[in-house]
Amino acid sequence: MAAGSWDPTSLPIRPGIYINFVEVALAQITGGARGIVGIPLFEYGTAEAGKFYTFENEREATDVLGTQYNDVVIRALQGGAKEVLVYTVPTNADSEQQYIDMRDAFEARQFNVFVYADEVSATEQDNTLAWCKRNREEGKHFMVIFGGSTADDQDPTVGNARSIRLMDDYAVNLITGVVLSDGSELNSSQYASYIAGLIAGTPINKSITYEVLPVVDVTRRLRNSEINAALISGSLVLVNDGRKVKVEQGIVTNSNESKRKKIRNIRARQAVATDIPATACDNYIGKIDNNDDGQAALISAIKAYLETLETNNVLTDLYVGLDKQRPSVGDSVFLEVSYTEIDSMERIFLTINI
Repeated sequence: MAAGSWDPTSLPIRPGIYINFVEVALAQITGGARGIVGIPLFEYGTAEAGKFYTFENEREATDVLGTQYNDVVIRALQGGAKEVLVYTVPTNADSEQQYIDMRDAFEARQFNVFVYADEVSATEQDNTLAWCKRNREEGKHFMVIFGGSTADDQDPTVGNARSIRLMDDYAVNLITGVVLSDGSELNSSQYASYIAGLIAGTPINKSITYEVLPVVDVTRRLRNSEINAALISGSLVLVNDGRKVKVEQGIVTNSNESKRKKIRNIRARQAVATDIPATACDNYIGKIDNNDDGQAALISAIKAYLETLETNNVLTDLYVGLDKQRPSVGDSVFLEVSYTEIDSMERIFLTINI
């Protein structure tokens, strides 16, 4: 089935359902299976090369990868991922082609969040984001989590520059390393798998802002001015508030001082772009007539889907109907969908009168 965005001046040819998000009408959508983190492994012990493995618990990961290579999978599961989809990348003398082949392999699989196990070059970060964008245009939606090196984490301006370079609605860039209970440290690239699991496993009507993390400290505590600069740059920051380590704010890299785009919002947009086409493919495309009754059935189904989200405090003020500007004739149906998103309460302002 074809899916993706559409341009009213050049309609798609393939049969399918095409959704055009208009910024003022976007809202948070949920539904369907969530929680799958995709991770490519370039080192995997005795596991078979060029194969996908699905892990739902630590024991499965240890049985296949051993204790030397299972840690990244365990972190994603501990973060909250329902499943971790691992691809054991075959060795290739051409490193660039190795990454290309790996990303091509993932395109045939379903996952919600993609993350590397460790540091990758700036070039491969850029290529991965370009891959994510291309998939989005073709109707496949997932988030990508990035991080930096141990040295990068000591200078927040380096991490912020990475956030700006990787600016996109579907990208999250962690700029903080962590200290574990045994005193060992993980840089932001290594801890990104936990964040990937956290994002994948958090319900879409919830935010990861102020989520408490199972670590004892961050590798560099940022000052208030540095935290503000990081948020304006679109960086995901972990802070030690003196008692616990937590996520400062769940934002994507395409954020700025006037508009911080939330992970919660973006994952909801990904959900509507995934769930409605899937339902239409199974029950409507090629199966019902494009007349008043068929159009009413499609509208009713989409509205029922959105109403379940409204009940769960994901959105409100929803409307689904035929597009008044474009006639639905022949084999084409044009719909208008609007709703208002419900955000998390993240900033509380008090006026105390004495």
